[in-house]
Amino acid sequence: MPPLRAVPSPAGRPYAEQAGRKRAEAAPAEHYARLVRIAYLVLAPSLGRNRRVLSAHGLVQRALAGEQRADPGRAYAYVRLRVLRSALEAGLPLFRFARPRRAQFPPLVPQVWGLRLFPHSCGAKGLALEQALAGVSGPCRAAHVLRGLEGLDDAEVCRVLDAAGVTDPRAALLEADALTEPRSLLASPEFDPCSLQVRPTDPVRRRRRGRALLAGVGASLVCGTLLLMPGDGLGGPSPASAPLRPRHHPTQQALDPAALGRVPEERWRGSTRRDFSVWPTRGDRSGDTRLLGRALVAWARPGEAVAVSATPGTPDGPPMGPPQLLYAGEVGAASVVLFHDGLRVVRYAEPRHPDPSGGAVLDFARADGADETAASALVVERRAGRIRYLTAPWVREAALRDLLAPQAAARPLPRDGHGVTDPLTGPGAGADCRAWEALELRDGTAARLMTDLGELTPVRLTSGPPSAPHDVSGRDERESWARTACLLPSVRSTGVRSVNSWAYATQPLPDGSGAARWLCTRAETWRGTGSRVLAQFQAPSAQPPGNRPAGTVAARAEDSPACGARTPRVLAGVLWKSPDGRWYVLAAGSRQFASVRATGGVEGRADGRLLALPAGKGDRPRLDGRLADGSRAGALR
Repeated sequence: MPPLRAVPSPAGRPYAEQAGRKRAEAAPAEHYARLVRIAYLVLAPSLGRNRRVLSAHGLVQRALAGEQRADPGRAYAYVRLRVLRSALEAGLPLFRFARPRRAQFPPLVPQVWGLRLFPHSCGAKGLALEQALAGVSGPCRAAHVLRGLEGLDDAEVCRVLDAAGVTDPRAALLEADALTEPRSLLASPEFDPCSLQVRPTDPVRRRRRGRALLAGVGASLVCGTLLLMPGDGLGGPSPASAPLRPRHHPTQQALDPAALGRVPEERWRGSTRRDFSVWPTRGDRSGDTRLLGRALVAWARPGEAVAVSATPGTPDGPPMGPPQLLYAGEVGAASVVLFHDGLRVVRYAEPRHPDPSGGAVLDFARADGADETAASALVVERRAGRIRYLTAPWVREAALRDLLAPQAAARPLPRDGHGVTDPLTGPGAGADCRAWEALELRDGTAARLMTDLGELTPVRLTSGPPSAPHDVSGRDERESWARTACLLPSVRSTGVRSVNSWAYATQPLPDGSGAARWLCTRAETWRGTGSRVLAQFQAPSAQPPGNRPAGTVAARAEDSPACGARTPRVLAGVLWKSPDGRWYVLAAGSRQFASVRATGGVEGRADGRLLALPAGKGDRPRLDGRLADGSRAGALR
């Protein structure tokens, strides 16, 4: 098994939200402000605040506009990685004979003439943080930002830094440990390059530069006109203009708004199935052929001004035939169109008053095999930390439930006549995960608990053993989820369909201070592969429900059958420190384990599925166990 994690008595800390995924919500792009803040904080302060502001915006815009070549569904993490890599490259020294990197030069866009831009003035604490960041390396700044702003644990930070090209991520983490300023300052307005103050530059110097520039512009216009003459092979549509329509006949037919599939409003009532195929066509712009035409053309051939994202395993190619129109209407500041083609749900969004430079967003998500619950809602808008859903026609009631307040009642969530909800706060918003607003839907038979994890389709939350998961209900299950919710960002934007949390063991603590709970949380995906498994340890807490710390992740695995229907068992352990300062190795297995054993550093064995052994700080034993059928099984890894 992997090394045991040291867990103090008040076990665990909340995992902060890891920001969403690559998409632009018309104008500006979703998560744009967060990505720009990351770039601004990682860029070297020696560049000056004006250059850092412009460079941060330039790096993020280039990352959002770039072609996605990696895993397309984990788009936010992919764009964040591109931003980090460019910001780190911008801080590299220029050598005489070395080929310079693009990020090492001032950005071509955006450009501001006659003005200097900088964030709001720092207070004493913000100034101290600014000075501290100026005195450390770029990888150290990146590690500090990933920890404090993105809420990643050290293992995730190392993985991201390594992917960004940092040669020694561990050294960057050690250097970041020396930064003592509060991490909450990273989210303050003093480091927000999207909320700026403006000051004029020197007008005399600006006039001199303007005269020299005019001569260069004149020559450039002549050359540019010649290059863009029709027929020379260099012309073409602008990146933001509508893409050319393909000439392939079936595809061209699929781009005809008149050929879209439209389902009558009441058909779902008499249907033997309930999924997206029986959703009626809704929205106040469902008859707007111009909007529908733009959406279909963007789907078939997105231009450079269209930001495209897709969940893992979801093809983002053009429609093979006329898709089904689910919704077309105005939501917030955007015009939104939702399609369904049997395999995928596709969302197109543009500003309400589109212009060639405004940009648009195109999102793809798998929806094959969706049942009544999975087809209960779709995200129709995600903007500035707020989310709106379009609910299925069979949903009778919608409500909000804060997962971190298990004793609080659900609050009604109003919907308009088309089934679009009022906006609700995105789950886990903020660096400290103080609230997690989930969606509770009732269809007349049961209450389903759903949450947003960065996809078009909300994720269903369940409790219970892998053989019989059920909807979250009752005080114990809600209190368990209250200490699990802040761990969910670790599976964000990975194409998750459902998450089940299974309390598989309760273990009396060796010092007599109470009993700890062991849970296995498994995230299943739409594509079937890429599942994530977390074994967590929830120590007893004197805090009231809702204020108790999140569970500590004792072990994690990807693409593992553990805690699933095929292999409904798990074994995990932690190194735990009691309130009186003593260290113990604690381990627990599911009911299939007849005995548990620790070897390497700490030696011991226990009959049954619980193990508690005295240990020392830093001990890292290996765990395994014997099953009831006599075979041996290892711990989750």
